[in-house]
Amino acid sequence: MEYQTVILGAGAAGLMCAAHAGPDVLLIDQARAPGEKIRISGGGRCNFTNLHAGPDNFLSENPHFAKSALARYTQWDFIDLVGRHGIAWHEKTLGQLFCDGSAKQIVAMLLGEAERAGAELWLQSALRDLRKTEGGFALELDRNGDRHQVSCRNLVLATGGKSIPKMGASGLAYDIARQFGLRVTQTRPALVPLTFADKRFADLSGVSVRARLSNPRASFDEALLFTHRGLSGPAVLQLSSYWREGEAIQINLIPDLPLLSLWRDQRQTEGRRQLGTELARHLPTRLVDHLATFLPLSGRLADQSDAALNALSDALSNWTLLPSGSEGYRTAEVTLGGIDTAALSSRSMQARAVPGLYAIGEAVDVTGWLGGYNFQWAWASGHAAGTAIAAGD
Repeated sequence: MEYQTVILGAGAAGLMCAAHAGPDVLLIDQARAPGEKIRISGGGRCNFTNLHAGPDNFLSENPHFAKSALARYTQWDFIDLVGRHGIAWHEKTLGQLFCDGSAKQIVAMLLGEAERAGAELWLQSALRDLRKTEGGFALELDRNGDRHQVSCRNLVLATGGKSIPKMGASGLAYDIARQFGLRVTQTRPALVPLTFADKRFADLSGVSVRARLSNPRASFDEALLFTHRGLSGPAVLQLSSYWREGEAIQINLIPDLPLLSLWRDQRQTEGRRQLGTELARHLPTRLVDHLATFLPLSGRLADQSDAALNALSDALSNWTLLPSGSEGYRTAEVTLGGIDTAALSSRSMQARAVPGLYAIGEAVDVTGWLGGYNFQWAWASGHAAGTAIAAGD
């Protein structure tokens, strides 16, 4: 069987590419259903983009690479597409857009767009062999136990990264890239909870607080969630993309609270109140109890010197911790790193040294922040590759 274009991966990027790549497209996925990561995202409501999406919200060895695709297919373009399909949405926080209903609406929308473009979809289909030919590529596919020989002029790698292996993630795109001489940068789990070997926060499991998490490379003000194994929540997931093993992180538990001046004033007017009791007015009681195991939170406000209050304020705003690791690819929302952008055209996503080979979405060394940014990269990169293929570029 001969096709103009074969797209490996019927996820966000692959579906978007299929909708724009022109006629004679075969879309392949090993899963039972397309768009599975879309379906489970955002608690089943899909955080499909972010109002503030821009190049500064992405990590890559080349921070400029994503600019072209993101500029040519913006969050507003995708919002317009969602609107044309009558899908209601809302902004949750920090520009994050979710479906009012179900993430399945986004999957159905993308499938509809791909079908209208004439794309053919094969599910439960695995790649068994791949080689370059004079006219393009030859693939051997296992579809529901039957072997098929397929040839194509264009091959698009849209199989994502290694994150969430229980959903079929395997790093296949990296293997194919290496097969054709493309460099793959170091990969690691990103947007992932951090862990502590001693499970020191087990007694705080379920406690959440707004905090500022920082390291020398980044800082995020969002919710922090204590878990049985360590730390999670948006602030932790964000910082995890900038964290490396053996590095400490800093937690500011009072980022927007002038606690030092507040306590100094209360020392004059409410000096009999207990220090720990006053802190529990601003932080969860269980967290205060935990902090009291290593911070001097006993005693009355009237008994605290300026130096003592200053030291305590500093400790609460610069709590330094050394995670032992992360939850890994098992729970990581995305993979940091991927196919080296130096090997690709930022306009078309085509491999410079391998005509007809394209890489898009999470397979590429472009990783977004938490909050709809990675989906926006999937839409933008899929659109870039699809339109370039349709134009014969």
